[in-house]
Amino acid sequence: MKTILHKSATRGHADHGWLNSYHSFSFGNYHNAERMNFGVLRVLNDDTVAAGSGFGTHPHRNMEIISIPLEGDLQHMDDIGNSTVIKAGDVQVMSAGTGVSHSEHNKNKDAEVKFLQIWIIPNEQSVTPRYDQISIKDIATKNSLYQVLSPNAGDAGVWIHQNAWFHLGEYDSEKTELYTLKQKGNGVYIFVLDGEIEIANQKLIERDGFGLWDTDTFDFKTNDKSKILVMEVPISI
Repeated sequence: MKTILHKSATRGHADHGWLNSYHSFSFGNYHNAERMNFGVLRVLNDDTVAAGSGFGTHPHRNMEIISIPLEGDLQHMDDIGNSTVIKAGDVQVMSAGTGVSHSEHNKNKDAEVKFLQIWIIPNEQSVTPRYDQISIKDIATKNSLYQVLSPNAGDAGVWIHQNAWFHLGEYDSEKTELYTLKQKGNGVYIFVLDGEIEIANQKLIERDGFGLWDTDTFDFKTNDKSKILVMEVPISI
């Protein structure tokens, strides 16, 4: 098994006043030749948007864009007819395909909104743009991973144009779990949202990222009450 560790403090950082963003991989003015991506996982941004502020309308093409709200309410609008609000407990996906423009704003005037913005390089170019969002409250489980994204429209969670699987997990202290990769040749990038976990003899704390590949399984242990995001993705682009 091969691994790579990205400590929270080593991420790129941009503070625009209205937006405070940490970049696990090169993004915007943050460029690190050794941190361009993890396989098809191209962007993992940890964003905090000030009250009443947001991203103006901007375009995307040929990218699978996933948003996972952590706190607050995020207003989404796009040019394919969607006007929605996502909040903690939701997962949003947008297949940009041939091209889509959208905006994202903090719906509240008195509280921040925090969310993860994740970009996945698709395995099919120039698809028809699409949008979807789900509430995960009906599939969430305690002390085990639950799937929130896959390549298959009929599976739990949202789906994307890529052989990738995302799982969330909320754990009490001193819990262990074994993960078996869905597809041979894939790798996994683990992002710690809260708490502390231990994997491959490495302790990870809040906002640490840890990639692993060349293995079919791995296990982890929680050293504290913890919440994690497990992203299985193809390593070869």
